[in-house]
Amino acid sequence: MSLIRQAGATLALLILAGCTSTSPETPVETLGYAAPARLSVCHGYGCTFKTSLELGARDGARFKAIMARGKASPAAERKAISRAVRYFEDRSYQVTGVRDEPSAKLGASRIRGQMDCIDEATNTRALLRYLAKRGMLKHHKVERNASRGHFIDGRYPHWTAVIRDPKGVTWAVDSYYAPMGGAPDVIPMSEWKPRGYLSSGALDS
Repeated sequence: MSLIRQAGATLALLILAGCTSTSPETPVETLGYAAPARLSVCHGYGCTFKTSLELGARDGARFKAIMARGKASPAAERKAISRAVRYFEDRSYQVTGVRDEPSAKLGASRIRGQMDCIDEATNTRALLRYLAKRGMLKHHKVERNASRGHFIDGRYPHWTAVIRDPKGVTWAVDSYYAPMGGAPDVIPMSEWKPRGYLSSGALDS
């Protein structure tokens, strides 16, 4: 019985410490792509809170300038997407009033401004759809968010936004591990999927 209790306590700690919220079946969509566009910024873990962010003409011009630097090739566009995510997160900070720390912190659930991987992936996908609807993605399509890890395989459940290049290769756009406004991981899903194993008590991201 004591072993069962101990196992239960360990699982509870992992759930609190990791990014374990259940991803919504339908990710939060932007509310409008016409200028000004209104997006919902998820925060508080698992999209507990949604704060409206209006992207006006000035934001549209900024995104257009950022993405124009990525027209030459898929690789260049992925770099531009990284810069767009950084700008978007800085704008999100202006409406949430809290600068999110990297990764999900123990005990930060339901705290406004703090984000787990569900929040991060949902927000990033909303931005990507905003860019796509405005014709700013020339080399990539926006896919549904993807996950990895199930605890029983030694990994925390984790989610990311996903894009697909002209050759059909899918790429993760994962802003979870960087501080708010930092560069997201933009890597092939074939590299992203195997990551996240626990080693010596630390997450191998």
